[in-house]
Amino acid sequence: MCYLARRMKRLILLWLLLGYYPLLAQPAVPAGRTVVTYLNSKLLARNPGGENPRRRVSVYLPPGYDANPQRRYPVLYYLHGYAWSDSLVFNQDGLPALLDQAIAAGQIRPVIVVTPNEKTLFGGSMYTNSATNGPWADFTAQELIRFIDGQFRTLAQPGSRGLAGHSMGGNGTLRLSMRYPGTWAAAYALSPAFVGPHPEYMASAAGLQAALRAPNQGALAGNFSGQITVALARAFSAEPQARPLGAALPSSLGPDSLTRRDAVLPRWVAATPTYLLPAHAAGLRQLRALAFDWGGQDEFRHIPPTCRSFSILLSTFGIRHSAQEYEGTHGSGIMGRNGRIYQHLLPFFNQHLDFAPQQ
Repeated sequence: MCYLARRMKRLILLWLLLGYYPLLAQPAVPAGRTVVTYLNSKLLARNPGGENPRRRVSVYLPPGYDANPQRRYPVLYYLHGYAWSDSLVFNQDGLPALLDQAIAAGQIRPVIVVTPNEKTLFGGSMYTNSATNGPWADFTAQELIRFIDGQFRTLAQPGSRGLAGHSMGGNGTLRLSMRYPGTWAAAYALSPAFVGPHPEYMASAAGLQAALRAPNQGALAGNFSGQITVALARAFSAEPQARPLGAALPSSLGPDSLTRRDAVLPRWVAATPTYLLPAHAAGLRQLRALAFDWGGQDEFRHIPPTCRSFSILLSTFGIRHSAQEYEGTHGSGIMGRNGRIYQHLLPFFNQHLDFAPQQ
């Protein structure tokens, strides 16, 4: 028995060595450097919603950044999703290592990547200006860019800036591209949420009931549907004097059921990229390229149909774009060597950004 056990161990060891040898033999990939910095926002200071104006920003500096002090780089601004953060994108999702691999493989030339932390008291800023939360859209599209251009060796020109994001960040990518024309050369939204009106998030009975019954923020701890409902309300139907949440909700709570508030729902509808497009089509036309994609099996049921409708509307307005539905869920096809970022998003920006100063 001991002889057989020892033989089995040797065979397993040999199999492991043979299986992993090709990986061990691969040359090391040059590594970039991550910098965590903080922006003390003047725009977000004294917001009535109690949001912290000191915002963490994670920055990826590509291999060679320190060794070539005269070289400047384009910048990709990557916006995180709801309930996520810059730290989770860089550390849990592993974005820096993926960027190292992509640059080494020629998927994209060396680029600076910036992710601001826009996780708020209720999970996310929605990258929009709010009378309660503060002007997060202006913070992202103006103050953050000035800060990054002042702190790092960027190519400080619109042709060298890209904008991308996932989920809530994909929504922000579409909306900011419209509202701040001439700021970025190209935009790519991954699984963008809240692109158009849909009952899944606008009429969520569970979320609305939890929000309406909450006496304070703490009462919603751990309640995803309740927190995201409040986050949307504080972004799209903000009312700083409304207690306790600083927002008007699209329903009121009756004795037996929810009652729609027709004065609030139109504000949520008007904030979607679908309804912003007719007035802001010119902003998207200034982009060199626009793309977005989504998983056909997304757990958030509103995303596939609203993305399809948005693509049809873009075509109606004659706006060139790429829209693709793929086999996947909300996050299954994003990261990794086979994911959308590596295979599609980074080559997209490699094609459409300027990697040298424009005369």
